[in-house]
Amino acid sequence: MERYVKAFIIISIVYLGISSVIGVMMLTMPTMQKYMFMHVHFMLLGWVSMMIYGVGYHILPRFSGKMLKSVAIVKIQFYLANIGLIGMTAAYTYNLGSSLLSIFGGMEVLAIMLFFYNMVATIGPAAEMPKL
Repeated sequence: MERYVKAFIIISIVYLGISSVIGVMMLTMPTMQKYMFMHVHFMLLGWVSMMIYGVGYHILPRFSGKMLKSVAIVKIQFYLANIGLIGMTAAYTYNLGSSLLSIFGGMEVLAIMLFFYNMVATIGPAAEMPKL
């Protein structure tokens, strides 16, 4: 299994564990409700999306019978997605300002768009030579 595929899958499981603990804490301690945004985003963007990225990067090129368009994009996306997610949840949870929230949220959106591009470029139809 490729390094970043494995990294996406491992970090997704870490986010699942963290968000599950936060969820239980919110149920048992009402003061923990301020972590709802973090819980939800760690579950959806952390666990679910990171797992989809990892599995997608592993399986979709094989299903399409093509090489992945760009390994460099995978590396950039991994760091953007994780820094964006952690920064965004921290900025929101601890009221660090809308500017930071926007910056980290933008990083997360950019990471999503990189995945979109890399997958479409990988599994999309090959360009045909124009007929003369």
